[in-house]
Amino acid sequence: MTFARLDEELARWADAGCVATLWWRDDDATAATPELAPLAALAREYDVPVALAAVPAALDDSLAATLAGLPQCTVVQHGYAHRNHAPAGAKARELGLDRPLASVAAELRLGRGLLDRMFGARFVPVLVPPWNRIDAEVSAALPAQGFVGLSTFGPRAAREAAPGVVRCNTHADPIAWRRGRRFIGAEGAVDAVVAHLARRRERAVDADEPTGLLTHHQIFDAAAWRFVGELLARTRSHPAARWLAVADALRD
Repeated sequence: MTFARLDEELARWADAGCVATLWWRDDDATAATPELAPLAALAREYDVPVALAAVPAALDDSLAATLAGLPQCTVVQHGYAHRNHAPAGAKARELGLDRPLASVAAELRLGRGLLDRMFGARFVPVLVPPWNRIDAEVSAALPAQGFVGLSTFGPRAAREAAPGVVRCNTHADPIAWRRGRRFIGAEGAVDAVVAHLARRRERAVDADEPTGLLTHHQIFDAAAWRFVGELLARTRSHPAARWLAVADALRD
C-alpha cells in the first residue's frame, strides 16, 4: 500500500487533464565508483534522465568514461570543491560571503570550465550548491559566470534566481541527514514526492516547477534504490507523469 498514495495523486492529475512533471538529480559525483552502478542500472532500465551533480575539483577521468555509455545522464556543477568555508558554529556552506565574492566566482568559473572540457555537450551549466546553500550575492553573479540554472532544495519562491538563471529545485530527499544519514523508508519517501505534487496541483507552490527527486548514490543502500526503482516503474509509463532531463526542466 506504500505507493497507493502516489497512484491516487497521479489519478487526480489525470482527472484534471494535467501531466505531473518530475526530474532526477543525484549529488556528489566524482568518479565511477561501485556505488554509482545502481543509479546507472536504473536509468538504463527505465530510460529515465538523471542529472549528475559533479564536484569539479575532485573529478576523476573514470566518470567521463562511464557516462559515455549512459546516454540518460547529463552533468551539472556541484559547487567547486564541496568545501565548507563557514565559520565555526554556522551551517556548512561553500557559496557564501565568508570569502570575497570575486574568489567564489572565480572558483565557479574554473569549475565550469573543467566540466565543459571533460563532458562537452553532456554538461548543462546548472549550479547545485553544496549543502543546497548559496548567498543571494553569489546567485546574482551567476549570469556572468555562464550559468543558466540553479538547483537547491524546496519549492522555489521565484522562477529566476537572477536574470536568465532558472531555479529548478529538488523536493524529495529520502535521506535522514540528522539521524545517521539513513534511508527514511519507502513510506516517508513516497510522502515527500506526493506532498510536492499535491501542493503543485492545489497551486500552493509554483505549479510549473517540476517535482525533483534528490538521490545521493554514495550513501544509498539497497532499500533506498528499491524505492527509486519502484518510483520509476510506477511513473515511467503513467499517462499523468513525465520525467524530464534537466535542460527540459529549466524550460518547463
